[in-house]
Amino acid sequence: MKNVRAGLPRGRGERHRQRAIRPDRQPADRQDAPDGQVIVADPVQGSMHMLTYGQYQLGYEIYGSGDRVLVWLHGLLLDANLSRHLARILAARGYRVVLLDLLGHGRSDKPRHAGPHRMDLYADQVLCLLDELGVDQAVLGGVSLGTNVSLLTAVRAPDRVRGLVLEMPVLEWAVPAAAIVFLPLLLEVHYGRRVLRAVSWAASRLPRSGVGPLDSFVNAAASGPDEIAAVLHGVLVGPIAPTIEQRQAITAPALVLGHGIDLIHSFADARRLARQLPDARLIRTRTFAELWVRPGRLVGEITEFLDRVWADTPRALPAGSG
Repeated sequence: MKNVRAGLPRGRGERHRQRAIRPDRQPADRQDAPDGQVIVADPVQGSMHMLTYGQYQLGYEIYGSGDRVLVWLHGLLLDANLSRHLARILAARGYRVVLLDLLGHGRSDKPRHAGPHRMDLYADQVLCLLDELGVDQAVLGGVSLGTNVSLLTAVRAPDRVRGLVLEMPVLEWAVPAAAIVFLPLLLEVHYGRRVLRAVSWAASRLPRSGVGPLDSFVNAAASGPDEIAAVLHGVLVGPIAPTIEQRQAITAPALVLGHGIDLIHSFADARRLARQLPDARLIRTRTFAELWVRPGRLVGEITEFLDRVWADTPRALPAGSG
C-alpha cells in the first residue's frame, strides 16, 4: 500500500496523511505516465485517513467524491473491511461513501476501559467525522451496532442527517437474546484471557484473504481480550438505542433492512422500527449476509433510496433543532 495524495476534494480538517487502498488483484495504485505526470489512484478505490477525536485517533476511509455523502458504520467488534465492496459500488454510482472505524474497532484507537465505548459517544464520533469532512448533512447507515449509532446520531443532531439506511437494528425485542449471548462472552473475556490471547495471537498472524467481510471477522478475533471487554462493557453501560418517543420524532426518511435468521437481529425489531419512524420503508433481506455476498438486489434498493433522498429539497428541520 503506497502513500499518495488522493484525488479527492479536501474538506476542512482533512489534514492527515492519506493512503490509497489497493483493490485485490488489481494493478498498482499509481504509476508514472509517459510525460512524467503521476497517475493518482481512482477515488472509487478509496483512501485511508485519520482524524483526532479528543485524545484519540479514529480511522476512516473515503470512496468516491461529491456532495452526496453516505457515512456507513460497521457492526460490533468489526471494521471498515466489512463494507468496502458496498462502498465501491455506491461510489461508482456517484456517491461519496465514508467508512468510519468507531473507537475500539479497526484502525481506530482501542482504549481498554469501558467509558469511551458508550453508544451515545459513538454518535459524537460520527458528528466529529462530519465536522472533519466539512459536511453539513449526510445520509447515515450501517449494520447492527452501526444502525443503532445512526439512530442515536439522528436524535442528537437531526439537522445533520439527510436520511437513514438501517440494517439489522437491535432494539427491545432482542434484549433477552443479547443477554444470553453477551453475558457469557463477557465472562469469557474476563476469566478466559489465556485462551483468548492465544486466539488473538493466532488470528493476528493469519494472512488476510482480501475478502472484506472475512477479513473483518479475522481482525475482530485478533483483538485482545481487554480491548473486547472494554467495548462490550461500554455498549452495555449507556443507551443502546433512542427511546420509542425519540424514534417517533425522527423526521429523516429511512430505509430499514431486516432479516429473521437470529434473535439478536429480530425481524420483529426491524418491523417495529419501520412503523415507529414517520417516513420509513421496510425490506426483508433473504439472509443476514445478502448485502455482503449477493448485494445486487439490496444495492439497487439503497441506490434508489439515496437518489430520492438527495433529489428532495432540503427537508425542514424540527422546531428547536437549530
